Amino acid sequence: MSLSVAIRKSYGSFTLDVAFEAGDETLGFLGASGCGKSLTLRCIAGIETPDEGRIVVNDRVFFDSEARINLTPQQRKTALLFQNYMLFPNLTVAENIGAGIGREVGRDERARIISEELARFGLRGFGQRYPSQLSGGQQQRVALARMLAARPGILMLDEPFSALDAHLKGVLEQSLVSLFEAYGGTILYVSHDIDEALRFCDRIAVVEAGRIMEMGPADGLVNRPQSVAGLKLSGCKNATPAVLAGEHAVFLPRWGITVGTAAPVPEGAICLGVRAFAVERAEGPGENCYRVRVDRTSDSRFERTVLLGFLDREAGNAERPAAFDDNEMSYLHQHLFWRVSKREGTVPLPEVGEELWVRIPPDKVYLVTR
Repeated sequence: MSLSVAIRKSYGSFTLDVAFEAGDETLGFLGASGCGKSLTLRCIAGIETPDEGRIVVNDRVFFDSEARINLTPQQRKTALLFQNYMLFPNLTVAENIGAGIGREVGRDERARIISEELARFGLRGFGQRYPSQLSGGQQQRVALARMLAARPGILMLDEPFSALDAHLKGVLEQSLVSLFEAYGGTILYVSHDIDEALRFCDRIAVVEAGRIMEMGPADGLVNRPQSVAGLKLSGCKNATPAVLAGEHAVFLPRWGITVGTAAPVPEGAICLGVRAFAVERAEGPGENCYRVRVDRTSDSRFERTVLLGFLDREAGNAERPAAFDDNEMSYLHQHLFWRVSKREGTVPLPEVGEELWVRIPPDKVYLVTR
């Protein structure tokens, strides 16, 4: 199976402009709310109509602005799972599952498919119940069963776990695994959660402001991000503008420091990233070692997040230090986030007001050009 998309659609100041291809795989769309992830799926499903472009699924043209082809959602036979599942309240579970099965399918075959999906998703005995009689998790399983029963040409899921608590989410992830294993074609998966995307997706597309900033294998986003958006969405807490300062060095205006890098600085580098857990405690001056003050701390079960202010900022192009009262975001951007494990227990945890030295390992920094 295959998918080819190249579309453009404008909404006033916002423009969706995406082009990508996918095969028999799960392709994730990762990005902040309102960046165009869901709109892309809705255009493929035929719920929204692009201003221009082309959409082809399994060699069948769904949309072509030049050829004036625009199939209806019913003709496209796609499966799109929304965040609220959209079950028919007046239909039983069995009837909901069978709602997407084509009329050309005979009664016996229809009953067999429904029975098969009830069993696959652990819903035997629930066939005659109505959605209002089900828990949120059961409703989601009905929606997943309905998707698979329809034998669609493409599966699309739009943040299917957004309304679930952490425990139920963990349980229902296994239902999604069953769905993916049973389906052999193209699956599009929208999320804003990097861990969720990594669990389910073969490749991930980073979407920002209606455009795909980078696309590649899931582990590449974590280990080799290529864009500022990719840095931030991969969970990198420290992403700050960078200016070339040498073949293996960049100056960081917001932090007022120069950082050495193990790899040569790529041409056109605009941002440096370093993960909060990669920052190390240091004994004193040295390569990439900096004197800092602990300005804020917050604790979770297993770690302490520390906000560090640089005390020896370089003169020249460094930005003026921001006071907390000036602007919260500017204040945060001029600090280094550091995550310290609480499990070790051998070194005292950093406390507010404490001055100490930390090191940014040269081989643990990312440099991106877009």
